[in-house]
Amino acid sequence: MDLIEKLEPVIIFSAVIIGLLFSNIGIIADNTEYLINIFLCLMLYGLFLEVPLNELKDSFKNVKFTSTSLIINFLWTPLFGYFVGSLFLWGNVDVLIGFFMLILTPCTDWYLVFTKMAKGDLTLSLSILPINLILQIILLPVYLVVFFSTANSMDYSQLAYSLVIVIPFVAAQLTKLVMNNVLKQKAGELMGSLQIWLLSLAVFCIFASQGELLFENLNSIAVLFVPLIIFFLVNTAIDLLVSEKINFTYSEYASLTMTTLARNSPLALAIAINSFPGHELISIALVIGPLIELPVLYIVSRFCLKIMDSDSFFN
Repeated sequence: MDLIEKLEPVIIFSAVIIGLLFSNIGIIADNTEYLINIFLCLMLYGLFLEVPLNELKDSFKNVKFTSTSLIINFLWTPLFGYFVGSLFLWGNVDVLIGFFMLILTPCTDWYLVFTKMAKGDLTLSLSILPINLILQIILLPVYLVVFFSTANSMDYSQLAYSLVIVIPFVAAQLTKLVMNNVLKQKAGELMGSLQIWLLSLAVFCIFASQGELLFENLNSIAVLFVPLIIFFLVNTAIDLLVSEKINFTYSEYASLTMTTLARNSPLALAIAINSFPGHELISIALVIGPLIELPVLYIVSRFCLKIMDSDSFFN
């Protein structure tokens, strides 16, 4: 493990703290929101340079992984999330809806970085991305109506920015097409070394742009902390038990864990703003999500590596 890997938790946590500190500076808070997707796209570009396109096609044939991931994300998680949320948040319906929207939307970007940190199968994780994106857009309004009888009108045009992930994917494939093997390897190594910094810059921008809102609603962080931690703990345990039961390899297990834990709060936030105007607490719940989620994902990635090193499972 090199020095940067050892310092990863410090770098990410520092990005959160510095972002919150800079959120009080108007010119920074007002403009960093537009930089989030730029840094995420650069980060994903580096990841896609490492993913062989021919192996990606084969990953779609892993029916066991795909079906397990989809069952956990879109059957188990809504039911469990509604139960846990109702248990702790029933007195505040708007916060409950925000919590529910957060956990029902699997991540479509930075989960790949945490998959790499946990030494999961990056190609396999990428193969599940388009399915997760399509299903969450289709099923989220259905689940909102089923669980909350919410007659909301969703503006799907606002979701178009979620497809921004296509840009770094295409750019990476064009880069590999025009470069020889030596240059491709060097480009991959360079971008790989920058990924933790690009992730940290994206994290900084998230908290710099939303810090003021968080400071104004500190009580909501405390309210959401317990159900979110329960969600992460239970799903981490389920991922491990299911992976052992159905004989996943370690890399499949690590990929499943990150795919079913990381949440797509920016997408859920876009939906909330357009579907629930005037319900700020719903948006606040979604803004708070990354504050709790990012440290958890890093801790879980370290936990996965401990599992790999212990040889207790996935021999």
